[in-house]
Amino acid sequence: MNHHKGLWKLACAAFAMLSMAWIAGCDQGGGGEVVDNGNSKVSQDTAKVVKLAFVTSGSSEFWKIALAGVHKYEQEAKIQVDIKMPPNGTPEEQNQILESLASQGYDAIGVTVLAPNDQVAVLNKVAEKVKLITFDSDAPKSNRLLYIGTNNYEAGKALGNEIVKLLPNGGKMAVFVGMFAVDNATQRLKGIHDAVTPHNIQIVDKREDNGDRAKARANVEDILNAHPDLNVATGLWSYNGPAIVAAVEALGKKGKVIPAVFDEEDATLSGIENDTVACTVVQKPFQFGYLSSKWMHDLATKGDAAIAAIPPNKMVDTGVDVINKQNVTDFKARLVELKK
Repeated sequence: MNHHKGLWKLACAAFAMLSMAWIAGCDQGGGGEVVDNGNSKVSQDTAKVVKLAFVTSGSSEFWKIALAGVHKYEQEAKIQVDIKMPPNGTPEEQNQILESLASQGYDAIGVTVLAPNDQVAVLNKVAEKVKLITFDSDAPKSNRLLYIGTNNYEAGKALGNEIVKLLPNGGKMAVFVGMFAVDNATQRLKGIHDAVTPHNIQIVDKREDNGDRAKARANVEDILNAHPDLNVATGLWSYNGPAIVAAVEALGKKGKVIPAVFDEEDATLSGIENDTVACTVVQKPFQFGYLSSKWMHDLATKGDAAIAAIPPNKMVDTGVDVINKQNVTDFKARLVELKK
């Protein structure tokens, strides 16, 4: 009987130890399993929500392609990236968004900067609290960690070289944009200027519209009327292409004034197909979204290893393509796939 009592005590003790081990195992979590708390994905290893934000300069077809890149990375990494778009595309709105995100404990923010020189103080304040990167439009004087996007000076030269082909004997051109102070506009214009000036091509007028679509078109009409001998009209931002197309066609200037522009708005691509537009230099906005999301995620979760992986020049150049009559059909087909 005593022998059986001893065995019973041993069994009870063993059961108690197994129970404690099982409880401890439960407390340690599920080995890093990712669960959805209804808002963001949480790693049980750290019990921390990774908060990432992608801040654009406004809303346009261009950003839809970039957001497709964001969503692709979200699906792959099982995370969430919050999208923020300034309603009127002003630096003041963008500053408010950035400061609000920084105060809400975001881990990393990517932003296309609207006024690089004027926003340095705000950007540096944000960079003290979060891992800050830029895309599309850089702010190289700020403490951002990395820029992802186009080398805009080289993109400007690429378009300038196309304009030289259009005007082999020289000529006159005008340039339109939202704001010339924005880094991508500044660099593109410099690239165009350096490419065309040695070939007796003059930039006779420049106009900015501050993001106002109606003003963008009115600017083009004003310049076309003021310069009846104008040869080329160039738009530096995505919506400037359609504004130029609309004004050229409305004033009966098709074939007389040749649009050579940036980005892949539908009206721009249609303009190439119907011989109104000569060419457009397109960036790779899908990559802006995808790579920005990946870098933000790495910077938020990998710490020093991610910092060490940043290129020495603090830039990831995504490159450009020149779209013209020869390749526009294939490009449009690729665009449909990207937007899916």
